[in-house]
Amino acid sequence: MTVNHHIEQFHGLPVFDFVRAVDEAGQKVAAGGVPDRLPEAGSVAWKIGLEYGSEETFAERWEEFLDTVDADRVTAVVIGLWSEDDPGDFPQALAAILGSASRLPALRGLFVGDITYEECEISWLQLSDLTPLLTAFPELTELVVRGGAEDWDGGTGLTLTPLRHDRLTALRFESGGLPGHVVRAVAGCDLPALERLEFWLGVANYGGDATIDDLAPFLDGSRFPALRHLGLQNSELQDEIAAAVAHAPVVARLESLNLSMGVLSDQGVTALLEGQPLTHLRSLDLRHHFVTEEMQERLREALPGVSIDLSDPRRPDDQRRYTAVAE
Repeated sequence: MTVNHHIEQFHGLPVFDFVRAVDEAGQKVAAGGVPDRLPEAGSVAWKIGLEYGSEETFAERWEEFLDTVDADRVTAVVIGLWSEDDPGDFPQALAAILGSASRLPALRGLFVGDITYEECEISWLQLSDLTPLLTAFPELTELVVRGGAEDWDGGTGLTLTPLRHDRLTALRFESGGLPGHVVRAVAGCDLPALERLEFWLGVANYGGDATIDDLAPFLDGSRFPALRHLGLQNSELQDEIAAAVAHAPVVARLESLNLSMGVLSDQGVTALLEGQPLTHLRSLDLRHHFVTEEMQERLREALPGVSIDLSDPRRPDDQRRYTAVAE
């Protein structure tokens, strides 16, 4: 399975596709035309990306966006397709964003890679070093990154150098194969305000080589004192992750836990039931799973006050278990 739809909400705001609005109006800012009825700058999350067949580069579209809207008041941005022909062309798009950081002083939310499988498979979204992005936007409070394939052309692919960021409260990596070195780098970061952390870990065939040991810093409670939501999702190791979570000190201070999208089975649910109490949680997300109906009922009975998402069940007897997102 893959990502098959664009996001409609981000950072508490509706997503507005700037490029599509300009194209549908039949006007190009570069030619002196400005489309009518653009929303107020701070009222939407602005999406900037290329449409198929576009003759412009991402950098040109990005500059067009900054020149058209009141950039000083933009609070959320969604980055879409940065190249129709080369999914590894992200460094050029990143350079354009970094080069204009001073023009976006109010930016608080950034989503990199709102790209569906029809535009580019998630496993082909080759990113680069994201450290400068966090450095350039010290007031950023939410960052979502989709992609993470290793760079097959000999580059670095998705990387992160441990750093301190005082404002970031929400961080999510969406990947069909998240490199273990990225998980370890996040563990090495100093993020005192971080409340929500989610990893789509993915599968080994697409570079998802994070281990249970790599997750230990997030589970032992020694990192991120403000953390209230943890997502360890989309993994071939979902049962093992559930077993580790069942005795993890961090769980006692969580309000919500997400172990969805992976190959969770009765084995993992049994570990959760036999571990520490989870009755303090507001929500437990286990959607896309391979858990029997009997074990699902046992879980509901054990956690009557917890909102449990057991939607999208797979066949428990399926010998070919798969994560929700891989290729």
